[in-house]
Amino acid sequence: MTDVLSGVSSGAGAPSAQTDRFVHDRLPPRDQWPDLRYDRPELQIPDAANLVATLLGGAHARGWGERPLLRSPTRTLSYAQAEAEVNRIARVLTGELGLVPGNRVLLRGGNSVAMALAWLAVVKAGLVAVATMPLLRARELGDIIDKAQPTLALCDGKLLDELRTAQAEHPVLATIVPFNQDGVAGSLEARAARQPADFTACPTAADDIALLAFTSGTTGKPKAVVHTHRDVLAACEAWPRHVLRATPDDIVMGSPPLAFTFGLGGMLVFPMAAGASVYYPDIAYTPEAMVRLIRDVGATICYTAPTFYRQMAPFAKAIGLPSLRTCVSAGEGLPDATRQLWKDATGIEMTDGIGATEMFHIFISSAGADVRRGAIGKVVPGYQARVLDEQGREVPHGTVGKLAVIGPTGCRYMADERQARYVRDGWNFPGDAFVQDEDGYFFYQARDDDMIITAGYNVGGPEVEDALLRHPAVAECGVIGLPDEDRGMIVKAFCVLKPGFVGDEALVKTLQEHVKSTIAPYKYPRQIEFRDTLPRTETGKLQRFKLRTP
Repeated sequence: MTDVLSGVSSGAGAPSAQTDRFVHDRLPPRDQWPDLRYDRPELQIPDAANLVATLLGGAHARGWGERPLLRSPTRTLSYAQAEAEVNRIARVLTGELGLVPGNRVLLRGGNSVAMALAWLAVVKAGLVAVATMPLLRARELGDIIDKAQPTLALCDGKLLDELRTAQAEHPVLATIVPFNQDGVAGSLEARAARQPADFTACPTAADDIALLAFTSGTTGKPKAVVHTHRDVLAACEAWPRHVLRATPDDIVMGSPPLAFTFGLGGMLVFPMAAGASVYYPDIAYTPEAMVRLIRDVGATICYTAPTFYRQMAPFAKAIGLPSLRTCVSAGEGLPDATRQLWKDATGIEMTDGIGATEMFHIFISSAGADVRRGAIGKVVPGYQARVLDEQGREVPHGTVGKLAVIGPTGCRYMADERQARYVRDGWNFPGDAFVQDEDGYFFYQARDDDMIITAGYNVGGPEVEDALLRHPAVAECGVIGLPDEDRGMIVKAFCVLKPGFVGDEALVKTLQEHVKSTIAPYKYPRQIEFRDTLPRTETGKLQRFKLRTP
């Protein structure tokens, strides 16, 4: 990937431009911060840097100004056109609405050109973007408003009702401006149309705050993660440069929302760093619709979760995807059965990866010829990872332990006592159990709290899920451990069946024998419950903690 950055950090720092110190004042104590390492040339970020100005300026410098950046069924904006729209919105925010650097702005919308422009304008103006998942309800939005204290929200016109309900209970949110409402008086588009197309980016320090990312809630109450301009620019120079390797000719599509850092990176920031373009549809994705759109648009890179790839596979095989070359899977464990199903359907070796909202994006991954079956991959250049025991000692290769990661990004929760659990001795502990082999490949086992210890054996739920998914009856499944007097824990599976199969006792026995013949027999699920659906976050992650709730 082409360099998007220039200059070397002086180490002296640059003065903060954010006069509103709300987030800065709520960062964790310094002794609870992760070590942040910038020990590669491409990770040397200038101490004064605005990430949006850097990315758009880099596009102009490389002659990408007239190349497409944002695409939809109704409009396509070049890098230069997008910058003009971003500038107009930034003028609305700072001039007409009177916001000052460091103010938080809540953003609510699905993936669209207008949502992308709004996010870029907020950050270019030195404000703090607080993007929220489109399916959140008023109570959940209220929790975010309480934590982030935004006075302004930019909201897709189709999603106003829940936000207005939340606003009534949280009057700190004084103003809501709708977008995706061309021609409507008072909309963001109408306000921006009255503004000139030039705007001088806020002269942020690289360590000023760019965004608050709220965790997706797989383990309970969401947390607000702080990421700086430096964090996002450094992330652009890690996984995208060394693993994804996008080019200006790439067209990116995918399902992860921009409110999720997996989506923000993959569906906006990383394409900008490569001079590529992103396509946002005007319909809700279904597996068939995504396959047809990939083909019709000529998309070359796709991002989505393993479950969606599994559902897309039969359509991909029937319809064909001649333009597609890279398929990125993240957000939850990728079962090998799904990897092989997709490869059979498309001929494409999926690019797996593990990241975290707390780390901004992917830090372990491999692509193409570097893929090793069953492994997520190797550490992304710029990061280091270890597998540790309960005492913090590195375990021998082939032994299950806790993953610890360090690199150019790391976890800083805003005003949250859980910081001390995530960061220890400068290392980030994402909460995953892994095995590392002698060649440096990392094999995902389970979330730390999802490891099932039954009769003295360690069983990773994802391994059992992978075995179940290899049976033709199983469309989706989730595996947890249940307390048991005799064995300590037992393995329980929740299965969603494909059409034409009946969830009866005979099928329970069939699936149990199938697992016994696929992996070590002691790992088989002693209980199987059939469900119509499984609880998932909006980003597609399985919420195992909900399966544990009777």
